[in-house]
Amino acid sequence: MSSKVTSDAKSRYARDAAKYRPPTPYLRNFLAAFFVGGAICAAGQILHAVFVAQGLDDGEAGARMAASVIALGALLTGLGVYDILGRFSGAGSAVPISGFANSIVAPAMEFAREGFVLGTAAQMFVIAGPVIVYGVIAAFISAAVRYFIVGIGG
Repeated sequence: MSSKVTSDAKSRYARDAAKYRPPTPYLRNFLAAFFVGGAICAAGQILHAVFVAQGLDDGEAGARMAASVIALGALLTGLGVYDILGRFSGAGSAVPISGFANSIVAPAMEFAREGFVLGTAAQMFVIAGPVIVYGVIAAFISAAVRYFIVGIGG
């Protein structure tokens, strides 16, 4: 008797398993991601407007808003709130800049018991590191393309 499973048995298993798998709530997932991500971005826009109303120019207000949203995302991750939000909304909480803060703080907290250097510091950029690297590469490539198309002063 052969221990290999035939392709017919695999396809039968897949068909039978699909019968009992609960349906994926695509509409609920879409709406949760849309509204939570939109709410995070709207809160950032409100912060930006508050900073502009305090007399900052657009660039300074944008920088302060980004720093505030990152700090708030890190704080909410530390308190365990951002994980609950992430389970509810999926990519809706991961895409805004607060999700970037969450991707740095969460691994750092998880490995904190292993010490500062080998735990927190070593694990802090496990997820965010590739994002930073590819973001810098994409910025360099887009700047190079712009330079060759428009030139320096354009």
